[in-house]
Amino acid sequence: MAASERIDSAVQTVVDIVVDRPGAVIAGFLLVTAVFSLGMGQVTMGGSDQLDSFTEGVPEQEALDSIEAEFQGPFETDSESTQLVQKGDNVLSRSSTQEMLLLLETIDQREDLYMDAAQGPATAIAQAIDPSAETPAEQRRAIERASETQYEQAVKAVVEQPTIERTLSTDLNPREGTASAAITVITHTPPERADEIQSIQTSIQSMAQDSSATIFVIGDGLIESEMNNVINDSLAIVMPIVVLLILGFLAVAYRDPIDMVLGLIALGMTIVWTFGFLGFADVPFDLTMITVPVLLLAVGVDFGIHIINRYREETAIGRDHIPSMRVALGQLLVAFVIVAVTTLFGFGANMSSDLVPIQRMGFAAGVGILFTFFIFGVFLPAAKIESDRLRERFDFPEFDNTPISSDESALGRILAVPARISNRAPVAVVLVILLLTAGATAYGAGVDNTFETEDFLPPEEQPDYVENLPAGLAPSEYTMTETTNLIEDRFATAESESVMVYVEGPFDADHALEALVEPNADPPDAFAVGPNGEADTRSIVTVIQSYAQANPAFAKLVARNDIDGNGVPDRNLERIYDELEDSPYSDRASEYLTEDRRGATISYAVDADATQNEIETDGTKLADDFRFSATATGDTIVFGAIADIVFESSIQSLVLAIVLSGAFLIVVYWLLEGRPMLGVINVFPIVVAVVVLLATMRALDMALNAVTATILSIAMGVGIAYSVHVIHRYVDEVGDGTDTQEALLTTLTGTGGALAGSMATTSLGTGALAFAISPVLGDFGFLMALSVFYSFAASVIVLPPAVQAYARWHGDAV
Repeated sequence: MAASERIDSAVQTVVDIVVDRPGAVIAGFLLVTAVFSLGMGQVTMGGSDQLDSFTEGVPEQEALDSIEAEFQGPFETDSESTQLVQKGDNVLSRSSTQEMLLLLETIDQREDLYMDAAQGPATAIAQAIDPSAETPAEQRRAIERASETQYEQAVKAVVEQPTIERTLSTDLNPREGTASAAITVITHTPPERADEIQSIQTSIQSMAQDSSATIFVIGDGLIESEMNNVINDSLAIVMPIVVLLILGFLAVAYRDPIDMVLGLIALGMTIVWTFGFLGFADVPFDLTMITVPVLLLAVGVDFGIHIINRYREETAIGRDHIPSMRVALGQLLVAFVIVAVTTLFGFGANMSSDLVPIQRMGFAAGVGILFTFFIFGVFLPAAKIESDRLRERFDFPEFDNTPISSDESALGRILAVPARISNRAPVAVVLVILLLTAGATAYGAGVDNTFETEDFLPPEEQPDYVENLPAGLAPSEYTMTETTNLIEDRFATAESESVMVYVEGPFDADHALEALVEPNADPPDAFAVGPNGEADTRSIVTVIQSYAQANPAFAKLVARNDIDGNGVPDRNLERIYDELEDSPYSDRASEYLTEDRRGATISYAVDADATQNEIETDGTKLADDFRFSATATGDTIVFGAIADIVFESSIQSLVLAIVLSGAFLIVVYWLLEGRPMLGVINVFPIVVAVVVLLATMRALDMALNAVTATILSIAMGVGIAYSVHVIHRYVDEVGDGTDTQEALLTTLTGTGGALAGSMATTSLGTGALAFAISPVLGDFGFLMALSVFYSFAASVIVLPPAVQAYARWHGDAV
């Protein structure tokens, strides 16, 4: 038996089961739905840190982890610190420093906030007045007791210190002792970091809001809290809009309440099956997973409209219900299989990504597509048959059961226009399309790529529709974006964006420390934040210099071994390290120098205006400037590496989706029709649509990020359904003896109407994500809607001339 005959036999078997035993089919599917509904309750959120899931397995993150294991301090301290950003007319005034110290005193009194220390302008001024004032309460009293002259002298002395200067805004006036903003860093040591830091920083934020001063709070825990809240808030805002839009357009597409209810039930079952399976499989739900229901909706709506519309085409010419479903399902089932497999390739191609959340999203979407095929390809036709039987039995009135479009309708005539125009010179049209596509490819290749915390947080100012939502739908209060923008606007360096350089020694050799400071005099632009363009660093050298200022005897030791007099000892380093180990600065030294003295880290302040790309590039340059082997790392470098992976993964997934889909379609059309070239023609318009989408992203200044990077292969997976339906219907029409042009016109006026209905419903339904308060979800929804529209347009504009050109080359009647 030939392959095509075996396929026809398998299709006929499924059709017979659906048509002859619809009740049993419905009962079986409802039973499976009940089982999967139990799994939905087992779906868990994707951990406490959304960003950590993206860094998992990234080499730069693994390097950072290994350094953290080797050193005792700076990385762990940074990750468990809270920044207080104070803003005012003059944060160095006596009243402002007292307000900051009062807040610190309140925090220090709470044992559950695990405050170890606080460093900032206010604490430094207090200790300049009274070096013995160690607690915030003692420091506040020191400022209260100081005379005006003492206070002013302390301020002038403090602002000249490099470590304090970097915590003050760029409008600092050292002579007058004024600045409009300051940063104070609190360090904590909670017993367990997991969720503890989040509750700590939330409590501190509440205290800061109750303070009489204007103080913003920023930290990893708060950022993670807002990132988790934005998922729930986005869903709460978007889902009602999605439901309303889908109901509205399904009502237009189906024009029958019973058919619309059947379609909605099928969509609901798809979601239950998919997320029930994920619950049983212990696949966590994270930010990227929000896109999965949207994708399943896109394909499900397409399948539902096509099966109902094709069924109506048959009943419209006088066939009874059962024969009509046999014809419709027999014709569409193969198309559904093709669409399901090619869509699976498009979605599943994201599993090739090196980023775990994108892998999980690709897996979930792939599983969901298989479920969508079974529910809409088997359950919905059976449900349609039973509903029509019940309609006849109870004499339920019929509504508009005509197809969406026909060759006599206005929509049908419009859809046929491109095919009528291109039929005059299809080869020339195809060549023009190829040239335009090549230009769009070259332009789209310059699209930006990014991975930043800000991608996941709402903008500083919410749109009016969000601000005016009723209390039940009003989102949480978000402050992280406002605070980070304040830091970028007011400060020369961003405390949260320091870069660590790991240098391999040994560092007990003469001039080893000189090698650590040499690159700092003329660093790359992103690190030239000092007053004279030098780098602002923290290292074993700065620890030595700090101890020398505090201990005259140690200062003499350093001076005796500082040959060139630049404050950096050039010899007898072992003795200097031994003295440090026996001093109060021992812990600080261990933060920057390993116990065996063969490894050192340097913390570099970063220009607050530098982009992620600039920091990553300049970090590599800086590491190359060291005499010793050096590696730049830190969160900013890791995020830059992830941004690169995001771009590579998006292109890799797209190529994989095109190759797998193309190969599959070539084989399918070779087996079914003996025309493998139809597989290439099938992929062609969707490749054009994806290229145009990429060019549009660049034109709109939209970047490929952790979520939008998946859009290219997803657009391939969703979009190819449109061209598959056109080609499959065309092949059926040609097989009945119709010439190419007539078959194409029949396809576009019949199937094209279903495509238009599917496009309108899907693009507006998925486009509702643009109303999400999460930027990545909003961008994804907008791009998803755009990709669906482009795929539809390509299927009715680009595909016809390709088919016509192929038909002439193949010798078919035109």
